[in-house]
Amino acid sequence: MSTRLKEKEEQILQVLEQLAEENRSGKPIIVEGQKDAETLRELGINGQIIFAKTGGKSLLDVVSEIEVAGASEILMLLDFDRRGKELTERLKRHIEKAGVRANMYYWLKLSSLVGKEVKDVEGLAKYMKTLKSKIGDS
Repeated sequence: MSTRLKEKEEQILQVLEQLAEENRSGKPIIVEGQKDAETLRELGINGQIIFAKTGGKSLLDVVSEIEVAGASEILMLLDFDRRGKELTERLKRHIEKAGVRANMYYWLKLSSLVGKEVKDVEGLAKYMKTLKSKIGDS
């Protein structure tokens, strides 16, 4: 059991490291709100982060913020629950209409790794701590 958990932890850490690397190289990450950004910072991801759901922003506001950032690609990392999935799809369509590539790789990868255990990005750091304690690395 614990070797399976250890492998899962390693896979998640690898995905997070790749995400951090792409973010450092200038690709902004889009998250739902401030707590998601704080979690990413806690996980070592320190590049540009754009919020999709703060301050009553519309989808068009978010898309124009992405255009202003001047990125040719944006890393999508919204919540993993039903509403997060719906928002991801809607935003993806609008972002791509604006000529910006919406990269879903990390969202899909993390979503498949955490399954139903984590419903939102802000739950990732706590989940990683729980995994560590189950493995016995604390």
